[in-house]
Amino acid sequence: MPIDESRETEAVCLADFETLARERIPVMAWEYIAGGAGDETSLRWNREAWNELRLLPRILVDVSRIDTRVTLWGQEMAAPVLLAPAAYHRLVHPRGELATVEGANAAEATLVVSTAATTAVEEIAAAAAQPLWFQLYVQKDRAFTRDLVQRAEAAGCGALCVTVDTPVGGARNREARVRFALPDGLSLPHLEKLPQPVSSHAPDQQTIYSSLFDPTLSWRDVEWLCSLTRLPVLLKGVLAEDDARRSLDSGAAGIIVSNHGARNLDTAPATAWALPRVVDAVAGRFPVLVDGGIRRGTDVLKALALGAAAVLIGRPYLHGLAVAGAAGVAQVVTLLRRELEMAMALTGRTSIARIDRSVLWE
Repeated sequence: MPIDESRETEAVCLADFETLARERIPVMAWEYIAGGAGDETSLRWNREAWNELRLLPRILVDVSRIDTRVTLWGQEMAAPVLLAPAAYHRLVHPRGELATVEGANAAEATLVVSTAATTAVEEIAAAAAQPLWFQLYVQKDRAFTRDLVQRAEAAGCGALCVTVDTPVGGARNREARVRFALPDGLSLPHLEKLPQPVSSHAPDQQTIYSSLFDPTLSWRDVEWLCSLTRLPVLLKGVLAEDDARRSLDSGAAGIIVSNHGARNLDTAPATAWALPRVVDAVAGRFPVLVDGGIRRGTDVLKALALGAAAVLIGRPYLHGLAVAGAAGVAQVVTLLRRELEMAMALTGRTSIARIDRSVLWE
């Protein structure tokens, strides 16, 4: 399927896309995408933690062929890099998620569609060249939630990612300063049939609660969700070892180590710090994925070395979308995959299966 922008950008790394995107994205949308919670300490730690890890080069290994393929829940992927769920793509591009999925197609990457997408999952699926995944915010109306899960499954989604770390949002000061609100005409098609449609993730006035999130969500609901669908259910937002172990008994098929892009609880640990603890806690009983601060192929390699089966990126592909539409999304993923291949070659690893903690300089 052709992508809607074909011009090359001057970007040679993901940081370049961030610089270019800031020039193109309106201030209100930029503060929503770029911001974290509170003083943004966890946002800073997410990047710093990957940089603190050191890689050990290896020499005289035949690396003339590098294989980045992985298989997750029966789905083969060209590389262990997925596009994380992100709301409101039409804030940065008029075609929104349709442009994103075209870029994902070109880069052979899986897109995780957000509950708060500005395009319906059926439309995105019709344009997708491979199975999508779907991210779920459980709604207080459980019948509506059940129908949304069945809707995602009927559209052909390959996995269900349940966000479990957001009973309330964090203190998003940047959004408050610009009085973030969705522009007129921007709708949320997955939520429009609610008795009181959700128009924003922002908390209601005079309370910490938002109509998008259900503060009553519990382990019992996870078990119920797993009973609703044949799809593998992943719990997104796990940082604590005890929560990781409990996930094993909930019916979940995997977990995503995430601090919600550092947008909820400021001073929560960086995901690179939490990842090895969570991996050790589940002891190989199901796959563990990770997001947060991934900006380089070396970051991807480090995550895999710590035991992640794959990584997810969020802000970087939105930067690509803003700069060059579908072509920008594809270029972001391609740059990251190319850097991963370079890092694998320089550490003497020819396939994902050969990556373990010995890649790291201890």
